Amino acid sequence: MPPASPSSNALPPFGGVFDVEAVNQRLKDIETEISRPGAWDNPEALTPILQEKRRLEDEAERLSRLKTSHDDMIEWLSLAAEDDDQEVLESLEQQRRDLEEKLDETELVMLLSAEEDNQDAILEIHPGAGGTESQDWAEMLLRMYSRWAARHNYTLEEMDYLPGDEAGIKSVTLRVGGAHAFGFLKSERGIHRLIRISPFDSSGRRHTSFASVDVIPDAGNDITLDIKESDLRVDIFRSSGPGGQSVNTTSSAVRITHLPTGVTAQCQNEKSQHHNRETALRVLRARLYNLELQKRDAQRQADYAGKDAIAFGSQIRTYTLQPYRLVKDHRTGTEAGDVDGVLDGQIDRFQHDYLLYRHEQTR
Repeated sequence: MPPASPSSNALPPFGGVFDVEAVNQRLKDIETEISRPGAWDNPEALTPILQEKRRLEDEAERLSRLKTSHDDMIEWLSLAAEDDDQEVLESLEQQRRDLEEKLDETELVMLLSAEEDNQDAILEIHPGAGGTESQDWAEMLLRMYSRWAARHNYTLEEMDYLPGDEAGIKSVTLRVGGAHAFGFLKSERGIHRLIRISPFDSSGRRHTSFASVDVIPDAGNDITLDIKESDLRVDIFRSSGPGGQSVNTTSSAVRITHLPTGVTAQCQNEKSQHHNRETALRVLRARLYNLELQKRDAQRQADYAGKDAIAFGSQIRTYTLQPYRLVKDHRTGTEAGDVDGVLDGQIDRFQHDYLLYRHEQTR
């Protein structure tokens, strides 16, 4: 990706990620396709096309912002060449930072080249050992990812939720929808460690808590997998959770096990057993799809071979609140002192550096 230069007055010739004409032409083709008579008779069949339309619209908007920033930079360079006034130089520096930010964004999208990177994501959070302390940490991570999703205008669907006994959560499964959702969130897969003065310890002692985050691509009905009904075991049980009307009075929770692989998925959010079965089956299909991707990616298997140990030595990132404040990613070495900002969903820098790290590892 060539940088802007004072002698140029336009972006470099577009090709690949810069192919604006191809993006706009494909958007026109999609509009024609979804406008034809009877196109909406089968809405499910249009889902992949609409997802592609959304992705291309996001790309077109990003390229437009990049070009505008580039053109503004050229104008300020011309002004600075004629007049070295301090105000002009300050505006030029601001334009430089703005262009650099948009080039970083473009670079990030270019790194999301795997076939599954543009798919939606299924994100799961599970606390480690430690009862209420780790369950509260798992809920803090849920808030962090919810804020991150809102910041990027991603949709968030709660597929399964199991609250903690006193506070926090025992587990949660979310579906995150948006352009490159899995591509960005795959950086979060692993063990997250928290060091803080426990709000649940009357003695005010420092505690270390762990929670695991798993992220798998969700291709929805686009997944082509040969799943035989005879290979599935469906268990029905009563939902667990806090008391209340109609809670634990009917057996509506569903757990599905794929017998050949041992992969399982469950859902107990809905009162309808049918809806819970559909959701559990969708998660199961996504997990089996992810298993196939892992078979084709030996490096990924090696990266997460030790994921099951939610304890010391296996963490990908540490969030320290006491005795000092720092978030550190142990894979890339990236650090951030604004712990509150990170826990409020500002994790883009960690994702960016992880994608660069993975790119270098696979070169």
